[in-house]
Amino acid sequence: MIRVFIILFSLLALMSCANNTLKKKDSTQYDKSSIGQFGKSDFDRMADYEIRENIESLKVLMIKFYKRNPRELRKTASDNAEFVTDWVFNNKLAWKFPSINNAQGIEAINQTFDESFDGDRVLSLITGIFTMIKKAHNDDEDLEFFITDSLDPQKIYNASRNIEIIVWKLSNKKNAAGDFILLTNEINAKESNLSFEREFGKIIGRTDYFAYALSEKSERTITRVLQNLATALFLPF
Repeated sequence: MIRVFIILFSLLALMSCANNTLKKKDSTQYDKSSIGQFGKSDFDRMADYEIRENIESLKVLMIKFYKRNPRELRKTASDNAEFVTDWVFNNKLAWKFPSINNAQGIEAINQTFDESFDGDRVLSLITGIFTMIKKAHNDDEDLEFFITDSLDPQKIYNASRNIEIIVWKLSNKKNAAGDFILLTNEINAKESNLSFEREFGKIIGRTDYFAYALSEKSERTITRVLQNLATALFLPF
């Protein structure tokens, strides 16, 4: 039921953004007459929006992770969470960081939950999710889409299911000492902070809706996968 609500909410948001000019700092991103928008359909702009908003959610999550897990931040830099997040998303290293074994995609995600890994788990997780989403969208270098692009809705759907598995692992995976691999939501007698869950929910909702919309448009069927999250394996691409 929660997933249905998220998808419906994202559907309304994405439909609105695909057909209306959004108020962004860089207005040329949505100006249909601009050079950058030449040759783009409304559906292409919706794809751009899905990716762009998911990247913003990943930035928010990275900062939150570092603030909840400062020991991970110290493995990468002595700077604050905001500075490191900005550096990561504007890096010139093509998302290959020696400190996390240059891992990307599923490899980087699995590494995050490996007890023997002594690198920055936050960097490994965010790198894994970003490069996984990027690969699901044809590994497009600039993450901009045109009518000539041929995206596979199954890959995008699989990415969304993998994020659900990540969310489950974050809430359940513990080390030998009984501590969570990474601290996320905080629930105690005094307060309940589910901001991590909400942000991941936004990514899942956007990605799911775009996958289903793309499936309808391209007339390519999505094979739905049902797994027990406790034993689920990350879906391939």
